[in-house]
Amino acid sequence: MWVLALLAALLAVGGHPAQAAAATPITVDGGGSGRTFDGIGAISGGGGNSRLLTDYPPAQQSQILDYMFKPGYGADLQLLKLEIGGDANSTDGSEPSVEHTEGKVNCSAGYEFWLAEQARKRNPDIGLYGLAWAAPGWIKGGFWSTDTINYLISWLGCAKQHDLDIKYLGGWNERGHDAHWYVQLRAALDAHGYAGVQLVADDSGWSTADDMAKDPAFDKAVSILGAHYSCEGGDGGSADTCTATEAAKANGKPLWDSESGSQDMNTGAPALIRAITRGYIDAKMTSYFNWPLLAAIYPNLPYSTVGLATAGSPWSGNYSIGTSTWATAQITQFTRPGWKFIDGASGYLGGKESNGTYVTLRSPGGTDYSTVLETTTADSSQTATFTVKGGLPTGDVHVWATAVNTPDPSAELVHTGDLKPSDGSYSLTMKPGYVYTVTTTTGQGKGTATAPRAHALALPYSDSFEHNGTGTEAKYLSDMQGSFEVQKCAAGRKGMCVQQMAPAKPIEWQDDSDAFTLIGDPSWKNYSMHSDAELVKPGTVELIGRAGTQNRPQSHQQGYRFQISDTGAWTITKSDADGKHTVLARSSTTALGTGTWHRLGLSFNGSEITASVDGKAVGVVHDSSYSEGQGGLGLTSYDTDQFDNLSFTKVRASAPSAALAVKPSVNSVRRGKSLSVTTKVSVPPGARTAQGVNITLAAPDGFVYDSQAQVFGAIEPGHSAVATWQLTAPATEARTATLTATATFAQGKAAQWLRQDGTVKVVDPPPPSGVTDVGGLDFLTSANGWGPVERNEAVGGVNAGDGTPLTVGGTVYPKGLGTNSVSDITLYLGGNCSKFTSKAGIDDDAGTSGTLTFGVLGDGKKLASTPTVRGGDPVQEITADTTGVQTLDLVVGDAGDGNAYDHGDWAEPTLTCSG
Repeated sequence: MWVLALLAALLAVGGHPAQAAAATPITVDGGGSGRTFDGIGAISGGGGNSRLLTDYPPAQQSQILDYMFKPGYGADLQLLKLEIGGDANSTDGSEPSVEHTEGKVNCSAGYEFWLAEQARKRNPDIGLYGLAWAAPGWIKGGFWSTDTINYLISWLGCAKQHDLDIKYLGGWNERGHDAHWYVQLRAALDAHGYAGVQLVADDSGWSTADDMAKDPAFDKAVSILGAHYSCEGGDGGSADTCTATEAAKANGKPLWDSESGSQDMNTGAPALIRAITRGYIDAKMTSYFNWPLLAAIYPNLPYSTVGLATAGSPWSGNYSIGTSTWATAQITQFTRPGWKFIDGASGYLGGKESNGTYVTLRSPGGTDYSTVLETTTADSSQTATFTVKGGLPTGDVHVWATAVNTPDPSAELVHTGDLKPSDGSYSLTMKPGYVYTVTTTTGQGKGTATAPRAHALALPYSDSFEHNGTGTEAKYLSDMQGSFEVQKCAAGRKGMCVQQMAPAKPIEWQDDSDAFTLIGDPSWKNYSMHSDAELVKPGTVELIGRAGTQNRPQSHQQGYRFQISDTGAWTITKSDADGKHTVLARSSTTALGTGTWHRLGLSFNGSEITASVDGKAVGVVHDSSYSEGQGGLGLTSYDTDQFDNLSFTKVRASAPSAALAVKPSVNSVRRGKSLSVTTKVSVPPGARTAQGVNITLAAPDGFVYDSQAQVFGAIEPGHSAVATWQLTAPATEARTATLTATATFAQGKAAQWLRQDGTVKVVDPPPPSGVTDVGGLDFLTSANGWGPVERNEAVGGVNAGDGTPLTVGGTVYPKGLGTNSVSDITLYLGGNCSKFTSKAGIDDDAGTSGTLTFGVLGDGKKLASTPTVRGGDPVQEITADTTGVQTLDLVVGDAGDGNAYDHGDWAEPTLTCSG
């Protein structure tokens, strides 16, 4: 219980800290007016961001869905926007069309209807909204065509088959609008029994309002004005302020932030809550949709941590619920669509938006109200004082809070306590970086389900697709372009296969690419993938391996591809995340033909990449650009080719037939002194020749040496290659250092590597003893602004020993150190000395020029120093207590005006030590 008490105290509800800002008066008047609240939602689509959720184990899948949709448990979403698939990539993947070919409708395609069913199961009142990013390629006349309208009607028919009531429908995501098309769509909806579906325009910007003002038919057709990223910074921005045009606000129809977000599930929470509260206060937007709902995508894809949660490991069941879920819950668990904003109880804390904002909503009939306050841009605590009137309840209010600026699971959706109004008044003190909800409602809660640990997808892995229904997506396959569905096998084969279904280039939302799908764990390293493939007509199919980072557009997919055509011509290519493709090898083999099945393979073993056809290797290349990644299937055109019997097996590297030795020249070396390290690669008699031998040496920080690899063409059996490095040991500390030699080479067709460690002790030099002339000691390090530090003479040129006798004020000193600022001489004392003394000044060879300072540091702390010394000044006496000092530094500074003529002499420097 003390933990809850401490947390409540930290959230500072009802307290009055000494430096709290002036109170903000908030009058919550049940008779106040405002717009109607339409709800908070999220977007599944744009695209493929819910894909992996369908493959989660049932228990974890249900938990994730509960966190998104179950009332009083998590985000408690009130609206859900679904992508109307079009067989083309719309950010993180390609969502399947329900009508790949005109007239052939498959209402089981994809996962959006399934997701909507799951959402409605948990919240029967959830509002569903359909929007297209792309459209199937059979459509004639472009997106703004009658064909597209007919396609949308077919999609609504599929929704009806799933017993889903689509309440809202948009046009073409972020591609503006065609006013006449919206009018046509409205008429078609009415004619087909969808008069209750409300049109949203245009899921781009506010220019829709200008055109609606000029076109009464367009205005009549559209029910809601929806714009994207209307707050400061746009896509992924800060949302510190929000805007809507005057024309939009004057239209009188609801204004929606119909897509916002694009933020990390944790760090994006402050912008999310600002976009909601400030979206209403600044722009009168009554609904907010976060993009995306969640990132149920592979972690190598763009935006893999964006949304309300992440779920990228279906085989392990691991998932994470973000702070954005709880920021959302601070509104959704305390309101319902149809409530009214109270404008007089909504505004800026302390009269300034930078202090934070608040919005108040009341239920129909005034039986409940909730005020949401956010302090995400505040820098100090502040208090709000509430006065409740106008028929609203004046009993106890419940306070809930979430820390959004510094995400902390223990401070998310916390019931911090209840407040008892006195004569309808009460106050709330708020910390910066939080969202608070003050409410008369009850029934809120925070889900308690936890996810299992993440782990890699185990190898071997295979799928014959025999357990999938026709028209569904195969387990773990995530389409990037085109649409890959399970269908009955062709070309005389029985059973089920995976088929690319889009027979023509779709109407795309972003750039085109090969049609391809990814599968597997991005951490897979050495593996062999195989798949049967059948080309339905002349063309090219591909296997993809070690698929790593993908940038937008999807053609910027890192990895290796084995592409082979019906003629037998093949290539092995490498592609990077910037879209560059490099051919590593190309040739040809026996023609595959069409309508026949062949077994294709792509294997990785270290840097060795092998492509095979029907069990025979056709190409071997070596490339070490990418060491891990997923697999994938694809084709270079929009054909309906098929794949079957996909498998991945682990490849274990063969042991190298060679040995590596590493030998330092000494077992111990003093700090700052030199040593050599010899490495040797030996190939025993009877072994295979080692080709392309590279030997590298890695030493810990502080060692100075040339770390460039030493390259040897080949080592024949019975011979060796020797590489030698010269190193300088660190001057900073004594320690035992590990020196690691690595050799890479190829034997036969296998890439090999060897690693061997050697050790050397870096030791302290013996400390000085007795009364010692500092000029005769070894330096740990020395640095000088011009030439080397000179012993027993002043600095001259750039070479050692080219100076003149040390002379200050006409006195010649036979012993000492000559420097030029900025200079630092480091000596090891080992705690054995008690006093340092020296005379110091600018050498007479500088005349009256030069300005500098002298300082003595012990273990980094100043022990003694001089004021600025100028040329011609008398000699300075310096004394420092060095008792217990391990390392002494003699420092000459340039006094801040450069180092010209700064010839600083340490004359007769002496240490008094024990022994």
